[in-house]
Amino acid sequence: MRERYEYQPHHLLRQRVRDIPSGVEGTLMAVITENVSDTGIERWVDLAYIRNKSGREFSTAVENIEPA
Repeated sequence: MRERYEYQPHHLLRQRVRDIPSGVEGTLMAVITENVSDTGIERWVDLAYIRNKSGREFSTAVENIEPA
């Protein structure tokens, strides 16, 4: 079994990005591969963690981000 969380390199780290579905902009703080399964069957996804201007972080699928 792999580690539960794995940090991934990304060309937009520490840069301004936009979450396409919500339109919220912020700084890309990390991209992490996480096991999001709650059934015992592993399901790994790449999540982008974005810090908005209020300082609050949220996550979205890495495919949902673009440079702002």
